[in-house]
Amino acid sequence: MKLSRTFFALPAAGAAVLLMAGAPALAASTGSAMADLQPVPLNDAPGSGSAMFEVDGTMVDFTLAYQGLLADAPHAAHIHFGEDARNACPTAEDDADGDGFISTSDGAPSYGGIAVSLTTEGDTSPDSGLAIDRFGVGDDVSYSRAGIEVDQATADAIMAGRAVVVVHGVDHNSNGEYDEGDRGASDLDPSLPGEATDPALCGVVQASQMGGVPSGGVETGEAAMGGQNLLLAATGGAAIVGGALILARRRTATDN
Repeated sequence: MKLSRTFFALPAAGAAVLLMAGAPALAASTGSAMADLQPVPLNDAPGSGSAMFEVDGTMVDFTLAYQGLLADAPHAAHIHFGEDARNACPTAEDDADGDGFISTSDGAPSYGGIAVSLTTEGDTSPDSGLAIDRFGVGDDVSYSRAGIEVDQATADAIMAGRAVVVVHGVDHNSNGEYDEGDRGASDLDPSLPGEATDPALCGVVQASQMGGVPSGGVETGEAAMGGQNLLLAATGGAAIVGGALILARRRTATDN
């Protein structure tokens, strides 16, 4: 059964198992950070990507870019963090039930619960964890948002190398659509195929040095289906994208 974007616009209850528990605030955070997104072991998604962040207190700008995932399909993406998690990407040993796949719940002990939903527009809280009608769609995706407010614990985790970015959605049986196949139903919501919610790409966010504000800026909350931003991210364009995000904050009103 091929699933549309609207099909995935579900209540957040299905993702409750992954909601981040409250955490004490750490030191104030300001600076730039990025994550190199690589396939999750066992799930073997044929993709890669990057996520870049500018943090100013509890305000965050981001650019998310990825390629190679299932075409014409939505891909949920989040910042994960948990005080009791390993704050790392899952390994093959995290396959708790031994079914040969890493489900979202299998990965939770490594990357923690949802701290921020990296939506293209609107709400970015954990409540939007399954609002797939507001995530990127396709196999070549890049979008940016400015002025996202997070809690202090999440901002600190981003700058301290304890936050993890995960992009979801894996076509395990390579038939060009999300279906139950050998994978079965989702561990988050049994009405969804497991392929739709399994983690595809993962990367730990690391603080970085970015600079050099270029002319122009990025749009807030608009998804651009192209590889230009991804190419910048993958080939050392961190300074350009980081500068663009700073400029976007100056030129764009907060959108949530």
